[in-house]
Amino acid sequence: MESRYFSQYILATCLISTLLLALPQARATPNEPDEFAQSILEKADDIRFPRESFQVDVDIRTISQDRSDDLHKYRVLSKGNENSIVLVTEPVSERGQAILMKGRDLWIFMPSVNQPIRLSLSQRLTGQVANGDIARANFTGDYHPKLLRTETIDNEQYYVLELTGVDRSVTYQKVILWVEQASFRPFRAEFYSLSNRLLKTCRYENYEMILGQYRPTRLIMENALIQGETSILEYSDMKLRDLPDKIFTKNYLKRLE
Repeated sequence: MESRYFSQYILATCLISTLLLALPQARATPNEPDEFAQSILEKADDIRFPRESFQVDVDIRTISQDRSDDLHKYRVLSKGNENSIVLVTEPVSERGQAILMKGRDLWIFMPSVNQPIRLSLSQRLTGQVANGDIARANFTGDYHPKLLRTETIDNEQYYVLELTGVDRSVTYQKVILWVEQASFRPFRAEFYSLSNRLLKTCRYENYEMILGQYRPTRLIMENALIQGETSILEYSDMKLRDLPDKIFTKNYLKRLE
């Protein structure tokens, strides 16, 4: 009798030990992707920019309480979400500079320097605008989206997405994005650092019909750390353009016009 109870005790102990060993693995298993949130993000990205190769001009005016207004102008050539070139057109003193993005790798070419210089997506381009804000066309691919909640703002319904960076090379480590439910238009966003500190906010405004879709032509980025510092991005002359892969190389930067 005692032998039978002892055998049952050993069997139960083994089962419990097996379950306990399995628990850490179960906790480490990643959550299933939020497919609904992913579809919302993809639709919002399709509104911001076309999926085809395109060209667009961007004027960035930065307003500050203690400095005079600053204006920079760029021409962006974009192919998918992995290849883009940002050409500086104004001020004249910076004309000829170009930024090349391949994947999440960035280089800047300056006529006075022989070799391109490596940059990061999160580095400041001008004002409140980071390199990734203008060089990187979409959120999809850089972030894992999750639907946090829905909100009503001025009688409109919005999805509120939390976007978590896939790694530390992305422009921001976390983004909270408001997307209008009826149209999937981006409405506003909050951008956070690795330490979860709010860095800046963005409003998507002035929607116009461009290339078969209503797209935001004005973005207003406000510094969340310093009151009164704002950058206004105005997009114009967006058009589809055939962009061969060969132009997205460091050796080709000098030949761009």
